[in-house]
Amino acid sequence: MTSSAYPEASQATSALVWGIIALVCCQPAAIVGYIQARNELEAIAAGRRDPVNQGTANAAKIISIIAGVLLLVGLVAFIAALAIGGLGAFLAEAPDF
Repeated sequence: MTSSAYPEASQATSALVWGIIALVCCQPAAIVGYIQARNELEAIAAGRRDPVNQGTANAAKIISIIAGVLLLVGLVAFIAALAIGGLGAFLAEAPDF
């Protein structure tokens, strides 16, 4: 059994998996991916985790940010569609003067 020089195991791969899941099918998972990636980068900077995984953690953070932005864009578009649909229904029932 080999022992690591770092006291904590890396979570960079887990963060990347959450980011990919968020990008592909479940955008709220971006929150988990971003938090794990941020925690991983902070632990690498503090010397608690292996810096070899820094690239994976950065990729996870970027993918999670992209998925989060897509989630926000989708929510804004959904709310706008509801507002436009509601306005259209309101105007269709308005009496002509």
